[in-house]
Amino acid sequence: QMTSKEGASQCQEKHAVLLSPVGKLEISGCETGVHEIKLPKLSVLPNGEEAPAGCEVSGGAAAMPEPLRQCAAWLCAYFCEPAQTGQLPLPPFHHPLLQRDSFTKQVLWTLLREVKFGEAVSYQQLAALAGNSRAARAVGGAMRSNPIPIIIPCHRVICSSGQIGNYGGGNVMKEWLLSHEKLQKEKLAD
Repeated sequence: QMTSKEGASQCQEKHAVLLSPVGKLEISGCETGVHEIKLPKLSVLPNGEEAPAGCEVSGGAAAMPEPLRQCAAWLCAYFCEPAQTGQLPLPPFHHPLLQRDSFTKQVLWTLLREVKFGEAVSYQQLAALAGNSRAARAVGGAMRSNPIPIIIPCHRVICSSGQIGNYGGGNVMKEWLLSHEKLQKEKLAD
C-alpha cells in the first residue's frame, strides 16, 4: 500500500503500513528520512487472530525508500527481537520539527539517546537531562508533538508519582509498550 504526495517541503512522501502486534502502524517519509509514525488508537489491545505475532509490511515493500525500509526493520526488531535494535541503524528523520533547533527537538533527541529499552523517566527528570529542570510541562508538550513514537520512545516518559501519564497512541498502547519492554528486558537478563 504505497502512495505518494508532494509535501510542503517538496519531499516525495511515501507511505507504508506495518502490521504489528499492536495493530497497523502507518509510516511516512521520503528518500531523506522518516517523517512520521502514526499509531492506531486502541481502546483494547488486539489479541489472538487479530494481532500478528510478528511484523510485516503490508504490500509494496520493494518500492519503499531506504529510510522507510530501515524504519520498518527497526520496528519489527523492536516488537520481535528487541535485543537486535541496538545493532540496527536508526532511520534518518526528516520531520520539520526535528530539523530546526528548539527545546522540543533537544528533549526528543535527549530521550532517544539517554532513556534505554525497558527504562522509564519522569517528565521532570527528562527536563533536567535536556538542560532545564523547570521545564517538565514543556517536556509534556514535546512528547505530545513527537512525530516518531516508539523509535523516539515517548512512551517511556511517566509522571513523578509513578502514574503512566497520557500517550498519543492511547494509554492502552502505552501500558502495552511499557510491559513489553519490561518483559523482554527480564528475558534478556535471565
